[in-house]
Amino acid sequence: MINIQDPELTQLMHEQQTSSGLKHFNQLNQQPILDLPFRSYFLLAVAFSIIAIAIWTSYLNGYFTFATTGLSPIIWHVHEMIFGFSATIAVGFILTAAQTWTGKASIKGLPVLLFIVVWLMVRVCLLINQSPFVYIAIVLQSLWWLASIAVFSYLVLSSQNRRNYLFIPLLTSLMLLNLTLLWLDLLNYSELARHISRTSILIFCLLMGILGGRVIPFFTSSGAKLKAITTPNWLTTLLIITSVVGILVFILSAFVELSLSPAVLMITSGILHLYQQSYWRSNTTVRIPLLWSLHLAYFSLGFGLILLGMSYLPIEYLNIQLQFSDTLHFITIAAMALMIFSMMCRVSLGHTGRELLVHPLVSWLFVFIFICAITRVLLPIFNQPLLGWNSSAFLWLLAACSFLKVYFPVLTTKKIKR
Repeated sequence: MINIQDPELTQLMHEQQTSSGLKHFNQLNQQPILDLPFRSYFLLAVAFSIIAIAIWTSYLNGYFTFATTGLSPIIWHVHEMIFGFSATIAVGFILTAAQTWTGKASIKGLPVLLFIVVWLMVRVCLLINQSPFVYIAIVLQSLWWLASIAVFSYLVLSSQNRRNYLFIPLLTSLMLLNLTLLWLDLLNYSELARHISRTSILIFCLLMGILGGRVIPFFTSSGAKLKAITTPNWLTTLLIITSVVGILVFILSAFVELSLSPAVLMITSGILHLYQQSYWRSNTTVRIPLLWSLHLAYFSLGFGLILLGMSYLPIEYLNIQLQFSDTLHFITIAAMALMIFSMMCRVSLGHTGRELLVHPLVSWLFVFIFICAITRVLLPIFNQPLLGWNSSAFLWLLAACSFLKVYFPVLTTKKIKR
């Protein structure tokens, strides 16, 4: 008979269990899909955007009904596209890029898996969309944000690279706006929640301006084989200050009457973006999809902010009045989404060891996204809102499916060593 109290046997069993646990942990760390956050975040966010757009379009056409005890339909749509899609990809990119910026290893393996589980639970709770589940989603979304910010802060603060510190308050602001948006809508302050959602988009504009101003000139000079492209420091600083002041004025405009209109600052920011881009030699990128898409997205950011500011003004031409919501969609699709898809395509190749050579379908992906923005803005202006919504949804689905077709094999296989 074996004596289970035998110390040597107990030690042996413990060593075997430890060895087995380490083996499983090592296997988990070696899964390509869990190698840095960008792989899983990109695939999940794009796949979920297909579901979210399909649900929203079904609702607009009268084929789907949202639960009445959770989020209002418009806030569900706004939240899932801004935070379920855009913020997820932005965080995945930043947590991955932080490794390059700081020279310190970012998360992979089990931590990435835990992030995925929390993210999926939030999506499920909001799809159920009943009050108890929305409360659970708020808690889980808080944990996801706090953990993401903690990981990024640890990487950049330990490297003492002050250039990257700015992303900490930006991510924190997005987290606070995200949670405030959900709480306000649950408390039936839906109009105020919509104001917060629009503020979130302006924060994203600031984030895109900073990231775009940093990477687009570098990518252009290396990809188009040009001399180093530089932007005057004063212009970058002025652009950031104008954008921040514009966001603050926009937030306060819902609560107090100000002498300074957000319109002035939006138009000024847009002009500054376009002036900054004039240094980047966009004409040299027309034959390089991974570059012209970024330049088109950045141009759409500047032009979209100008249109957004003009929507405040009582200007009517040919019986057409710019609507704030329509022009905002130009920014969210032609600027945000196009830049996101372009960056995902580039990062997916670069961070998996592949050459920056794109599949022919990728150029069409970018075209689908830009036409998606045009139809979403123009058709409602010409009194064809439903056609505009349906057409833009179809084009989004084409773009998202194209991305998954091309990049699913790339993001789920091991990094190529060259």
